[in-house]
Amino acid sequence: MFTDLNEFHAWFAHRNREQRHRVTRIDLDRIEGWSADPVTGNLSHRTGRFFSVEGLDLTRSGRGAEAWQQPIMVQPERGVLGILVKDFGGVAHCLLQAKMEPGNVNGLQLSPTVQATESNISGVHGGRAVPYLDYFAAPRSGRVLSDVLQSEQGSWFLTKRNRNMIVRVDGDVPVLDDFCWLNFAQICALLRVPDLVNMDVRTVLAGAAALRLREGDAAADTFRGALARSWRAEDPLHSMVEVLSWFTEAKGRCTLARRPVPLAKVEGWRHRDGAIVHERGLHFSVIGVSVEGSGREVAGWQQPMFEPRGQGVIAMLVRPIRGVLHLLVQARIETGSLDGVEMAPTVQCRPENYEGLPEERRPLFLDEVLGAPAERIRFDSVHSEEGGRFYHARNRYLMVEAGDGFPLDVPDDYTWITLRQMTEFVKYGHHLNVEARSLLTFCGFYEEE
Repeated sequence: MFTDLNEFHAWFAHRNREQRHRVTRIDLDRIEGWSADPVTGNLSHRTGRFFSVEGLDLTRSGRGAEAWQQPIMVQPERGVLGILVKDFGGVAHCLLQAKMEPGNVNGLQLSPTVQATESNISGVHGGRAVPYLDYFAAPRSGRVLSDVLQSEQGSWFLTKRNRNMIVRVDGDVPVLDDFCWLNFAQICALLRVPDLVNMDVRTVLAGAAALRLREGDAAADTFRGALARSWRAEDPLHSMVEVLSWFTEAKGRCTLARRPVPLAKVEGWRHRDGAIVHERGLHFSVIGVSVEGSGREVAGWQQPMFEPRGQGVIAMLVRPIRGVLHLLVQARIETGSLDGVEMAPTVQCRPENYEGLPEERRPLFLDEVLGAPAERIRFDSVHSEEGGRFYHARNRYLMVEAGDGFPLDVPDDYTWITLRQMTEFVKYGHHLNVEARSLLTFCGFYEEE
């Protein structure tokens, strides 16, 4: 435990020095342990485990482009993302790890107590066992606070899910060198630091957002107070039944059709300079990396990764309705989502992909977000996405108060919900996408600067 954040940052810097790590880009056809199928070109590991990179054909998308093809990651395994929580002096603390991931822009980031794929859990890599895993496997000694199968990035994964868990323990827990206890107030502050708290911590802590919101002072004349009142709200604009009906209708309108295609035949993509790239330099590339890292279960490995083009924007517009803060969510068609549609933030895109397009082709409300004056931006920080699969994938996360005159009536694929409703949806899989769960964590762990 740390008495202040200066002590934490000193510890974190020390762990960064102690964990020697190096990531080198290599040609896809030189990745040790991986090979391309001679017929399809699909990339897979020699064990048949971990994940594969394949081709996907999409039609009737209901989005700006009605049809396209792309590489997609196929990882049918369900990993475990788990955080241990324990009270010290009546204050809840989370056990987090300083962990290197090959795609991190800065080497180490804070990760959950356990962050492991099924292949890693079963020892396919031939390395050390995953620490603390027993706390998340039945029968377990702790009390489960949250346990749900949640989706991951639907633009790059095909129907991938991970088990998100929070387990409270009372007994002694040995603390290994790369692990530390942080209380919720400390995590609140660290969430404002760019590229520090990784995506897996954010998605798991969405399951604890209600705990934090419950502690908020709803009477305070602050944005934190408005968030607390939004969680307590019993008279939302739309009831839970109405929101679920809206969501079901959106899924019913979805006509997205998917079919696998050989990676070697994906239209609009080319093998160039040892990578698979989009012919217009958009979206992302499939690259190879060689990894050396002293703090992982194995000391070195090689793998494919997705490298996005440009920095994304993930933003939630908020506004008071009937005196209660509401959030504007969209029912977003996701390339790889199990149901085709999940609730997403107001804006979720990479602006570079829309440069030069007419206004009607640009994402709704993007200009409202990017043009907002500083006094209406309540949260603004750049964070990394899944560093185990995506190379230097970063998004700018924002919470923006809608301007005067912003309409209450919104297009059919959008609706206003309260934070209380959002925390209810996170209890179940395939409702909130991973980007929305990150923003829910930012709301639940929000503190005034």
